[in-house]
Amino acid sequence: MFADNFPSISFIDNATVDEVLEEMLNDYRERYKEITGREAPLAPADPYRLIMYACTMQIYQAMQYADYAGKMGFLTYARGDFLDNLAALRGLSRNQKTAAVTVMKFAISSPIESAVSIPAGCRVTNGNHVFFATDEYAEIRAGETSVSVSATCTEPGATGNGISVGKLNVLVNTLPYITEVSNLAATYGGEDREDDESLKERIYNYPKSYSTAGPTGAYEYHTKTTSSEITDVLVRSEVPGEVDVYFICEGGRIPEDALVQKVKERLDDRSIRPLTDKVTVRAPEVREYDIRMTYYISASNKVAAAAIQADVGTAVSIYNMWQTEKIGRDINPSYLIHKVMEAGVKRVVVESPVFTVLNESTVARTGAVTVKYGGVEDD
Repeated sequence: MFADNFPSISFIDNATVDEVLEEMLNDYRERYKEITGREAPLAPADPYRLIMYACTMQIYQAMQYADYAGKMGFLTYARGDFLDNLAALRGLSRNQKTAAVTVMKFAISSPIESAVSIPAGCRVTNGNHVFFATDEYAEIRAGETSVSVSATCTEPGATGNGISVGKLNVLVNTLPYITEVSNLAATYGGEDREDDESLKERIYNYPKSYSTAGPTGAYEYHTKTTSSEITDVLVRSEVPGEVDVYFICEGGRIPEDALVQKVKERLDDRSIRPLTDKVTVRAPEVREYDIRMTYYISASNKVAAAAIQADVGTAVSIYNMWQTEKIGRDINPSYLIHKVMEAGVKRVVVESPVFTVLNESTVARTGAVTVKYGGVEDD
């Protein structure tokens, strides 16, 4: 995260409400003694003390607003509409929701002598309240039995993603002769409205786009801006003039062929790709690992055994996320042990995975997970 590279700032010097109140009381005491020559009587219930306390609350609230307003002008802190305005200064805007897409096949049982019309907007569903509509008019020609046509989810966002081949098989509209409908490709491309962190990363990396995509950072930038699903990019060149670009999606997911093609088309843009570069875009190789481990809890912690077991499950999930989110990251069971120990176990025995060095274009993928609780042991 880029924000880790910068110090925190405060427009009110990190003042607390107690410090503001103390300053007000001290100012009052000094002025009172200057005028009267006596110490100010400020008991906890003194009316003047209560008045200053009430004023402090209002003053401190105003200080908080001032601090907030000041920070909204800095990328690290900005959010919401403030962040959108910072993006506008660089000609960027937040990516809005987009709908998932696929290719639908409509078929009849046997050829007939006339064409069978498939109107634009014809809807199909997987029976689970997700609907796709055809993008354009299509028809099964006379003597043929099927036709393919692109379709878009009727609800924008990521909810339409990941429907596997053949699962969109319920025809909503009534069409004569049609006996079969199915999606030929897994649905993909649906994106939710871009969140603040993703937009911040794009703003921060935007200067890398000023050049054509010759620099590594520029290729990374243009790849990531193709889709907010893309989380990690590897750019390498082993032969002058030839560039290989690998990327993965959120959660370490391997990209579909359609998204790979979309990235390739973007990087092939003449305003992005240097004339002499041959760019190859591909998904990384996958190295699967299994988890087989047994852990034990000390007798002194047995009263918290149930909570520790739940925390171990969370620790394993965190490890899997960490292990699979970066291309070229070695399979490292030491981090698994570290996270599990943090959960409060006494000891852990890991049979798998073993430490494995991955080449820079390979990404780890979680296989079977077997976690056993070995019981309570003496300290």
